Amino acid sequence: MIADNKIKRTGKLRLDRYLFERGLVQSREQAQALILAGQVLVNGQKKDKAGTLVANDADIRILGEQMPYVSRGGLKLEAALREFSIDVTSTTVLDVGASTGGFTDCLLQHGATKVFAVDVGYGQMAWKIRQDPRVVVIERTNIREMAADLISEKIDVAVIDVSFISLEKVIPSVIPFLKAGGGIIALIKPQFEVGKGQVGKGGIVRDEAARNTAVEKVRTAFQSAGFDVQGIIPSPITGQDGNVEYLIYAVTRPANSSPSTRIDTMSG
Repeated sequence: MIADNKIKRTGKLRLDRYLFERGLVQSREQAQALILAGQVLVNGQKKDKAGTLVANDADIRILGEQMPYVSRGGLKLEAALREFSIDVTSTTVLDVGASTGGFTDCLLQHGATKVFAVDVGYGQMAWKIRQDPRVVVIERTNIREMAADLISEKIDVAVIDVSFISLEKVIPSVIPFLKAGGGIIALIKPQFEVGKGQVGKGGIVRDEAARNTAVEKVRTAFQSAGFDVQGIIPSPITGQDGNVEYLIYAVTRPANSSPSTRIDTMSG
């Protein structure tokens, strides 16, 4: 499939902004992903830098099938749902760090009935997601300070994708919203879990041992908070900055039970 648009105006725009403002994609993040994947042609030439300046009358073509979600995050969550055999059909979900809405989009496409989408930012949510009646958008809100009455019902599953903060500081704030037996799927970003000295040039954690330490830190945080960790997998795609990321799935432990001895594996 080739999506082909040619619009004549004056001046130049960043390529990612061009794609978004012309309605060729649903978010700038989606535009950036397509550009990085080499799926965008400008006047017949492949461009792989989102900041490339293009004329308003440029011939822009998108090659191949476009991303199924409004952002790359949807692909990450999709992998977790598949690998951990999680069925979100008819569930109520809390999306912490919703941003553009990639996780929320994935949840809706997999049958979630309602998603409470929480983010500290404002105006980032893709319009497709914002206007969906199944989505309750809660912006300018930090989950650690969120009033309980903003969530009108108990949550079956929470998903977390946050930056510039360790997951161990976020998990306790999510627990009160979960049903008994509820679960959390969280994206582990090592650069926000390890010490600054272990983050290299460009914000990348290149040392595998440091990444493993970050994962174990998060695993321990879940177990200490009363969860049984069901599994941990590498994300199928890296973060935008190139960092290796991981997905963890944990379920609240029944009262008076011991931590699970289930062994989960992680590679990559």
